[in-house]
Amino acid sequence: MNYDRTYNFSAGPAMMPEAVLEEIAAEVLNYRGSGMSVMEMSHRSKEFQQIRDEAEADLRKLMNIPDNYKVLFVQGGGTVQFAMVAMNLMKNGLGCYVETGAWSKKAIAEAKKFGEVKIVASSKDKNFSYVPDCSDLDIPENADYVYICENETINGTTYFKLPNTKGKPLVTDQSSMFLSRPCNVADYGLIWAGVQKNVGPAGMAVVIIREDLIRDDLPSSVPTYMSYKTHADADSLYNTPNCWAIYCCGKVFKYLLAQGGLEAMNRRNEEKAAILYDFLDQSKFFTGAVRKQDRSLMNVPFVTPSKEQDAAVVAASKAAGFDNLKGHKSVGGLRASIYNAMPREGVEALVDFLKKYESEQN
Repeated sequence: MNYDRTYNFSAGPAMMPEAVLEEIAAEVLNYRGSGMSVMEMSHRSKEFQQIRDEAEADLRKLMNIPDNYKVLFVQGGGTVQFAMVAMNLMKNGLGCYVETGAWSKKAIAEAKKFGEVKIVASSKDKNFSYVPDCSDLDIPENADYVYICENETINGTTYFKLPNTKGKPLVTDQSSMFLSRPCNVADYGLIWAGVQKNVGPAGMAVVIIREDLIRDDLPSSVPTYMSYKTHADADSLYNTPNCWAIYCCGKVFKYLLAQGGLEAMNRRNEEKAAILYDFLDQSKFFTGAVRKQDRSLMNVPFVTPSKEQDAAVVAASKAAGFDNLKGHKSVGGLRASIYNAMPREGVEALVDFLKKYESEQN
């Protein structure tokens, strides 16, 4: 590449594949002879209809999404989904939640506005540094669903074994792991993901929902836009959607297919994460924050011996050309987010920097 790109370890918005960005740049003024940018064209035009349809078709191919699931492109990101899940799925007024960190806590707080919430497992006792055993959860018969944040972006944990939901629909927030590894969609009732971490620009969530969970008997108090049925019936074109995000995500879906799909991405992500975790495991200065068997391949939180040294490392990393290594304000420390678009070279360069920094402390 002829331009200066930084290694951006941000948790989101995050890096996108350079090949995708170049393709978008080439089309930004004149999309395929239309004489206009995708940012300018009508969402009712033939050109955009094709963009939307191809994006859905490619995502279905990537994830092998069964025919009885709808794919929705919904504005607003994760914070909107915290409410939409509860508004749409709390038919009996009871949702079961597994509490594993900052984002599941936010989902729990929002769901309490619309019904009863039962926390069926939690890792709060050890500062959300692990995923609790979910093999035999106490799930009431009248529970509407079981909700997890499958990859906690801030706390750096991920599920490698899904909960036993006792037959209740499993709802998952996959925002920071979406399309990073194979996913058996049929294991879930609903999957949602904010796209600004692993897929595209901020401002939208992808929702994959089993058709039997789409209700036409919602209370009249539920806003029209907040009904999954509204989006499903209109193929995500009920109102003006986030056209630009759909377009960019569609480019990423095609890119991932061309790279070998989710199996190939999983192999790459395992290799990248191992480079960083192997260093942290042998380091005397840096310490990983998560139990080994629950470590995220996407978000890697770690600490130095003190908050002051954490801050010094962040400042030094910025000066060395690495960006956004500061941990979330709620937990402190450091965090490297190494999504699909982060090249192996970026992780290797970071480890080289951390090794050098540690050697200079002695």
